[in-house]
Amino acid sequence: LCRTEHMFFEPERIAAFREMICSDTVAEREAALDKILPYQQGDFEKLYEALEGMPVCIRFLDPPLHEFVPTTQSEIEALAAAQGKSVESIKAIIASLHEFNPMMGHRGCRLAVTYPEIAAMQTRAVIKAALAVQARHPEWNMVPEIMIPLVGEVKELKYVKDVVVKTADA
Repeated sequence: LCRTEHMFFEPERIAAFREMICSDTVAEREAALDKILPYQQGDFEKLYEALEGMPVCIRFLDPPLHEFVPTTQSEIEALAAAQGKSVESIKAIIASLHEFNPMMGHRGCRLAVTYPEIAAMQTRAVIKAALAVQARHPEWNMVPEIMIPLVGEVKELKYVKDVVVKTADA
């Protein structure tokens, strides 16, 4: 099982992840996700290579988003500048992400229900990585496995699964 949220704490990755979290529009979020995709795909390729074709289940993002936001004034100012937003608006976004109950809000599959473009990006990364590794190792039988985390309602699963299947098929 590969949990994906801890793949983003390196400096160049956290910046793109923070842009994604603080996006106001789908277009902004997709631009940040375009920066994240190569990191995810590269990590998955290394993982597939290390496992030499053995199965691995990739668990889609399930982060408590407040753990990824900047905490210092200088980081907040840098994020505001990168996104062309005011420091106050970034601080408001950060404040809105703090959860009193960590199992509420955007935990589990609810992140992908609210922002399906995240699940689409992760699906592309999983599938592209598997195809690339399969091409390098035709003797391996690459079968990507995806886990949609913490489903509480069958409608949530169907919605996210439809995004994953449509993206994977494309």
